Amino acid sequence: MLAKQRQQYILTQVAKSGALAVSELVAQLKVSRETVRRDLIALAERGLIVTTHGGVMSSERLEPDINIRESANADAKQAIGQRAAVLVQDGASLILDSGSTTQAVARALADRHQLVVYTNDWRIALLLGRRNGNRVTLLGGELSDTEDATFGLDTLQQLAHYRVDFSFVGACGISPDAYLTDYTRMVAEVRGRMIAAAGQAIVVADLSKFGRITPVRIGGFETVRYLVTEARPDDAIAAAIAARGPQILLP
Repeated sequence: MLAKQRQQYILTQVAKSGALAVSELVAQLKVSRETVRRDLIALAERGLIVTTHGGVMSSERLEPDINIRESANADAKQAIGQRAAVLVQDGASLILDSGSTTQAVARALADRHQLVVYTNDWRIALLLGRRNGNRVTLLGGELSDTEDATFGLDTLQQLAHYRVDFSFVGACGISPDAYLTDYTRMVAEVRGRMIAAAGQAIVVADLSKFGRITPVRIGGFETVRYLVTEARPDDAIAAAIAARGPQILLP
């Protein structure tokens, strides 16, 4: 297969799945890792793909800015937030992940009292802090380029000190075989730590995330109690989620 043919094949496969590992391309194309890497570099230099550690993803699969994400599926996110908030009573302790869907959860919690909240999202801290006797801790870390949130080793170390009643965590994708996925290793690590810190972990995701694959898996999905979304996903992915363990909750 000529280089041009290989590169067109790579573009086609990445467009279908959103992301691929170098090892997958080596097996599919039956060429060396060095050959695949040269093809990926050539495509990346043309702006057609984005290379990652050990893989590649579509240039169209980079996570958009938070302001764009807020306007997408806004009604669905509001419904998800309201359903998720039903689980939380006054006086509960919780971790709230950053993101537009978890911000919808925070807005739905505005009438709760005496909450103990840990979040890496500045907007959530401002939504729930200084009201109703709530105690809000803003987690440290490096400020994200795409949202008003912090991520990093400081975030992970701080999370290791806490144990809460609930955590509400987002995801950039839920693969067809029911793995939570994200765009970067650090964000995935933070979200995995949030899941591990809760008595009940809840994932909140609208239907646009189902079937989407982004490069990094988020650990701990099998320990999640609920996945809250606005409508039931198709039977195949619903069965895969059930096999992992979480129960799907709908508005």
